[in-house]
Amino acid sequence: MKIPKKRMQLPREVLVGTGVLPDAPDLLRSVGIPEGTAAVLTGPTTRKVAGRDVEEHLQEAGYETALVIVRGSTEEDVKKALEELRDARADVAIAVGGGKVIDVTKVASHRLRIPFISVPTSASHDGIASPFASIRREDRPYSEPAQAPLAILADIDVIREAPDRLIRAGVGDVVSNVTAVKDWRLAHRLRNEPYSEYASSLSLMAAKIVMRNAKPIGQLLPEGIKKLVQALISGGVAMSIAGSSRPCSGSEHLFSHALDVVADRPALHGEQCGVGTIIMEYLHGGDWRRIRDTLRRAGAPTTAEELGVSEDELIEALCTAHEIRPERYTILGDRGLTPEAAERAARETGVI
Repeated sequence: MKIPKKRMQLPREVLVGTGVLPDAPDLLRSVGIPEGTAAVLTGPTTRKVAGRDVEEHLQEAGYETALVIVRGSTEEDVKKALEELRDARADVAIAVGGGKVIDVTKVASHRLRIPFISVPTSASHDGIASPFASIRREDRPYSEPAQAPLAILADIDVIREAPDRLIRAGVGDVVSNVTAVKDWRLAHRLRNEPYSEYASSLSLMAAKIVMRNAKPIGQLLPEGIKKLVQALISGGVAMSIAGSSRPCSGSEHLFSHALDVVADRPALHGEQCGVGTIIMEYLHGGDWRRIRDTLRRAGAPTTAEELGVSEDELIEALCTAHEIRPERYTILGDRGLTPEAAERAARETGVI
């Protein structure tokens, strides 16, 4: 039997701890970038939180720096960042920020063929370490292959200063691995989709650790935040091993993306994924109450009301979620849920 070629991109160095921003120059040197121009991509707010500090530490260590402000995560934002990286003749792109900054940086650096360093300022998403990015086109998010970070620098002090809601959204994003893996296994059985037992095991391990530590994470205890960050990084590594986002993205993510489209004021991605996981676990016949109780212990939303969306919007998102990525087979099937089935699932689980 011939085994097809498979390429995996994994972070070479990961540094997680308190007060580690000053270690940015040492981290660059450790991955083979001892000099040159380091472009720091950050948002207007995250520049004040950590971007300026990273920039100053690099300058003090002798690096040339270029500042790139990222304001959104659209294709236009990617093109703008790409132009600024090219103009600066950047040797490395360092993303200091949340999901939008990291997604834009990983895509722009990938197109320019320069390495990318991930410096998250929040723990709300598993894009910290993944080789995929969510880029908006025509007001809809699209998953785009990019590159995994060459290194990750996660300062727990900085992440704890982020709004509590972002931390709890991260819990939802990790917990969603439970139904993502079930959807992946289903697609493997019914559609013969390639499946990686190693990647799925790593993804589920990350979810289990977060579920066991939901309370200290919700209380923003340093050790709890460290476990959440490590779980998010593990999810990114699982996606690199799988060569797809399958280990961490299934029907619950389709629901979240659908809610982004139909809701007047959608909630955070991880919050929506968490609520979606409750419903999708119910559809899989699994222990949805354990998912709900985990989210509650972390202080994350478990209902449409807590998400800030209407019951009608939530039901519409459930009915249209299968249309977001038709090629991705999940428990929702090819035809999706009927309005009656969607409402029943939402009411049975207490989501509405």
